[in-house]
Amino acid sequence: MRLNLYKRAVLYALIATFIVLTINSGCLFGQARVTNFGVTTQGFPRRSNRQLPPGGNPSPAADPNNHGIVSNFFFSYCLIRVVDKWISIWKSNILSYNGSIHSEEYPHYRGCWIHCVSWDIASADLVNYLLITENIDTIMHFAAQTHVDNSFGNSFEFTKNNIYGTHVLLEACKVTGQIKRFIHVSTDEVYGETDEDAVVGNHEASQLLPTNPYSATKAGAEMLVMAYGRSYGLPVITTRGNNVYGPNQFPEKLIPKFILLAMRGKPLPIHGDGCNVRSYLYCEDVAEAFEVILHQGEVGHVYNIGTKKERRVIDVAKDICNLFNMDPDKSIQFVENRPFNDQRYFLDDQKLKNLGWSERTSWEEGLKMTMEWYINKPDWWGDVSGALLPHPRMLMMPCGIERHFDDVEKYDSGKSEFTDKSNPASKSNNSPQKPPYKFLIYGRTGWIGGLLGKLCEKQGIPYEYGKGRLEDRSKLLADILTVKPTHVFNAAGVTGRPNVDWCESHKPETIRTNVAGTLNLADVCREHSLLMMNFATGCIFEYDAAHPEGSGIGFKEEDKPNFAGSFYSKTKAMVEELLKEYDNVCTLRVRMPISSDLSNPRNFITKISRYDKVVNIPNSMTILDELLPISIEMAKRNLRGIWNFTNPGVVSHNEILEMYKKYIDPGFKWSNFTIEEQAKVIVAARSNNEMDASKLKNEFPELLPIKESLIKYVFEPNRKSPAA
Repeated sequence: MRLNLYKRAVLYALIATFIVLTINSGCLFGQARVTNFGVTTQGFPRRSNRQLPPGGNPSPAADPNNHGIVSNFFFSYCLIRVVDKWISIWKSNILSYNGSIHSEEYPHYRGCWIHCVSWDIASADLVNYLLITENIDTIMHFAAQTHVDNSFGNSFEFTKNNIYGTHVLLEACKVTGQIKRFIHVSTDEVYGETDEDAVVGNHEASQLLPTNPYSATKAGAEMLVMAYGRSYGLPVITTRGNNVYGPNQFPEKLIPKFILLAMRGKPLPIHGDGCNVRSYLYCEDVAEAFEVILHQGEVGHVYNIGTKKERRVIDVAKDICNLFNMDPDKSIQFVENRPFNDQRYFLDDQKLKNLGWSERTSWEEGLKMTMEWYINKPDWWGDVSGALLPHPRMLMMPCGIERHFDDVEKYDSGKSEFTDKSNPASKSNNSPQKPPYKFLIYGRTGWIGGLLGKLCEKQGIPYEYGKGRLEDRSKLLADILTVKPTHVFNAAGVTGRPNVDWCESHKPETIRTNVAGTLNLADVCREHSLLMMNFATGCIFEYDAAHPEGSGIGFKEEDKPNFAGSFYSKTKAMVEELLKEYDNVCTLRVRMPISSDLSNPRNFITKISRYDKVVNIPNSMTILDELLPISIEMAKRNLRGIWNFTNPGVVSHNEILEMYKKYIDPGFKWSNFTIEEQAKVIVAARSNNEMDASKLKNEFPELLPIKESLIKYVFEPNRKSPAA
């Protein structure tokens, strides 16, 4: 069911746009009368006419932003749904290098008062003036600097526009006291990089972990929006969306860039190996999503706008080649990767679907309509040759945008910085001698997987991260054939976000990765005579009569798991038992991992230092700073079988927090509660046990007891309190 958007007339603007801190001249579009609903707009192709619901009595609305793909489409989409209604809309337009004013974008301004004003979102006086004089009551805030590449070179501009500009707008809304709904448009990038093996996307309550200056400023703006909602009662709603594509998008973005290059017969440059995946939504579907959120969204809530359909960059390039009857093998060329290129952004969009929204446009249909638009309007953006470079460089100055495009002539002549396609991700190596080791690591975005990569770099060991998901056998085979590793490390798996309680309500997904996926990788490795170092868990045991708490009697490698309090632990015990049949697997039982990075939310010390109450039970634990290098040595020694991968001995929660208080924060306080009390606030029970690390200690006599390792590797390097 589609709702009438113009119960309250709203001005919309671009999701991915740029703001310039200057005030441009305003423009006013005149009055006419809407007589054709469902008309095909000149600027944007539509799939079909839409049934128009009954209209209401609209009131004015505004949106500070730039002309662009979603704003323009959404604006047109809204206008053609209005029949014989007089509406007053202020379209605030902040122009920058990727903005444009084309009155022909809106050929059906019939029956509407349309005001287009170019202004600076950071201009508090003008913002207040427009809100008051036009009696604005609804705002959709799309304005932002959005191009990630630019944020690395000019991050202060992103802070000024994305954070300060949002703050100015929020303050104006607070002061006027007339805003009935404020829609803040954010991005999926605020969640950070999604684990490549994740089977469920980030939901709206997931932690924000931005990885680049752009996403950090968007996350910061979200915090301001949330604060104004809580502190001043501003009726705010936040959206976080996947990649949007469609007509009129500035060609610095992937799809229009590839289309324009294909139209000119030029090669399509792909950063890195092209295996990064993205989720793409056609702009009309996004426009409909905002319509639903505007009328049905709950104030104070966040809504993901996404799709489960993911595509690799290289597959996008191939699809565009097919549209133009180009040979992908000849037309696609690989270039040096971006400074930081997140592998994946994956969203859980069920909350929005519950409101009645769904993706309507197929990838093939949307891509074809986009291509046709650019073919019909090849000069819409003027000279964009610089934006079509493999690595365009744009410097934003406070007084506007200054473009700096490197090597335009060289690229036009076909001589650019393309690397050999046969090995796009390779780095030059002057040594003719083949290195003795090369690791293939799964779990790139995970904590342990990331640390393994850093260790390999430090030790000079060649390595690559696997691209395939564990449950996809064909992709695993492709990884092995491409990388040609000597060893495979599996640090991928489902542990649950924010904790193992998640697994209780996502059992099929947990089984798919932790059991089926792990067995799949082990089997593929066995077929290719490869040793698989598998990071498992020791949370499959609990204290019992034969291993009582405080006795010093730990569980050994050959002991049968006795803890089934959580579904996560059940899957790990299940797969460990099955892996015994594979003689090419080395299973490392990790417990309550700790590292010297006390800012990492997955660090056990970080977790308990943030809890109001903790249980005080001695446990075996794993100090990653000491043990991860040992895992690499174990691979070199070709060790196999099951290993308790913990430091010898046990340490209690209170003992750790006492160290934290001594070394880090003398004023730190905490309180305890019992296991019974803990059980009332968690879904799944937790494992507590002591592991016998004598097998590992015999192999590596230098291995420190847990308390000594804590002091040496964690607390001394982070000491903030002066030594006594």
